[in-house]
Amino acid sequence: MDFEKIRQAAEGYEADMTKFLRDLVKIPGESAQEKGHVERIREEMEKVGFDKVEVDPMGNILGYMGHGETLIAFDGHIDNVGIGNIDNWEFDPYEGYENETEIGGRGTSDQLGGIVSAVYGAKIMKEQGLLNDKYTVLVTGTVQEEDCDGLCWQYIINEDKIKPEFVVITEPTDGNIYRGQRGRMEIRVDVEGISCHGSAPERGDNAIYKMADILQEVRALNDKLLDNDFLGKGTLAVSEIFFTSPSRCAVADSCAISIDRRLTDGETYQSAIKEIKALPSVQKYQAKVSMYKYDRPSYTGLQYPTECFFPTWVIPADHPATVAMVKAFQGMYGEPKVDKWTFSTNGVSIMGRFGIPCIGLGPGKEAQAHAPNERTWKADLVKCAAIYSALPSIYCADK
Repeated sequence: MDFEKIRQAAEGYEADMTKFLRDLVKIPGESAQEKGHVERIREEMEKVGFDKVEVDPMGNILGYMGHGETLIAFDGHIDNVGIGNIDNWEFDPYEGYENETEIGGRGTSDQLGGIVSAVYGAKIMKEQGLLNDKYTVLVTGTVQEEDCDGLCWQYIINEDKIKPEFVVITEPTDGNIYRGQRGRMEIRVDVEGISCHGSAPERGDNAIYKMADILQEVRALNDKLLDNDFLGKGTLAVSEIFFTSPSRCAVADSCAISIDRRLTDGETYQSAIKEIKALPSVQKYQAKVSMYKYDRPSYTGLQYPTECFFPTWVIPADHPATVAMVKAFQGMYGEPKVDKWTFSTNGVSIMGRFGIPCIGLGPGKEAQAHAPNERTWKADLVKCAAIYSALPSIYCADK
């Protein structure tokens, strides 16, 4: 394999990738609103010569290159979060900007840059004669990841009946290779009270006061959670609080909180629920502990409900997909750092639920995700496209 030739080919597409990414940034595409992104990606896939491009009933775009037996997928979610407080932005988040080295705009790192590099990585495979009868490449632009990570791949595997041998997750990796992540789940705690007039609070039973006791115990629980040498510690954070009351002059008759629970290796959703249920104030006030469900329709109108549980996953350092990714990286850019994500990806379903190996490499930086003034780097787009194009041949040669 001529690594230098591959690297030069990727560098030659820097301007094309930059234009493609800037076009995507200009199209708003939050979860369940990705249709414009899908249409622009289809246009680019057809332009660069994908053999087949289709959109499934959920709205995921699937582009195929090659006709070999082994299916290798490159996944990039194509929805992005909102812009938050516009006053925190130094530039228009949808118009973005471009200079010699950077591209700014919402979604540049998280993670429209990933689909851009994957599309051009497949193009380079074809042009450089790297495609062979051993493998087919599938590039997926997946929907609703920001709302419910992995739901798109539950649909792809269960309903589209597509099962790759392994999947490259193209979320941002800070220039490194990632081989795992903590899982997560969304927990709700509800406590009931009795309302009364605020002038005589002793006549009622204040649900907010009950929740105050529970909150302190939930906060303390975070320090006691399981730790793991590779993935790090399990964590929890109270992310939302709700209440009901007849008026501002009345005692609250219910209160609820949402908990963002991050699960390290060895933790399960059952163990996490059990820990909350065991808290003294949860038991004292007979609080209800449950897991959220997600049932928002996709932009096509399809509804595919699931529990808000997103399993932990880790691929071994010596797995063939890890080894092949390291070799592809070494061939063009030297020795990589192999690490893990702090946040969550579609790997929670692909590997966490279905056991299909995942390996991560993507343009951009984790710290840019969901932040104002989001940006990515042109060199990252080039680097990832080059490595992607070499990976399948190396993997199949080593089988």
